[in-house]
Amino acid sequence: MPVSGATESPWLGILGRSAAAAGAVTVVLAAAAALSTSPAAALSVLFGAALVIAFFGISLLIGHYAGRTNPSGALGLFAVTYAIKVVGFAAVLFFLGTPGWLDRTWFFVGALAAVLAWQVAEVVAFSRLRTPLYGDRDEAGDGASAPGGTPRPGDLPPSRDGQGR
Repeated sequence: MPVSGATESPWLGILGRSAAAAGAVTVVLAAAAALSTSPAAALSVLFGAALVIAFFGISLLIGHYAGRTNPSGALGLFAVTYAIKVVGFAAVLFFLGTPGWLDRTWFFVGALAAVLAWQVAEVVAFSRLRTPLYGDRDEAGDGASAPGGTPRPGDLPPSRDGQGR
């Protein structure tokens, strides 16, 4: 039975799944807000969710573009981008102020629902990634790996005492 390889560039797929999950929850919640409260409440839900989707989506886009050229540096870019996003989004919201039509409760509920849906979808997508723990030595031609590229027990890296386990 062949073993599948590592996931090439997972970021756009994760972005799509997470945005779809957050978007689906947002549409249902906006409809509920419009029917139970007002159209402004529905717009508040959409606005809160849009901010969340943009906030998280920027990180995954950066991961996609940085991961192609410098996969080991992607984590550092995530951290720097996070700090910039927090300050940037706070500044935008501060300078825009609260629009008169915004229903604060529905805005909060929409943002919270989008965060929860996004995070669940993202965790599920990350859990399904194929990330190899060991290099495939068969490509090098030394035949050290078992069929399918899985490591044999003797392929484990040496422990601190140098004994192999």
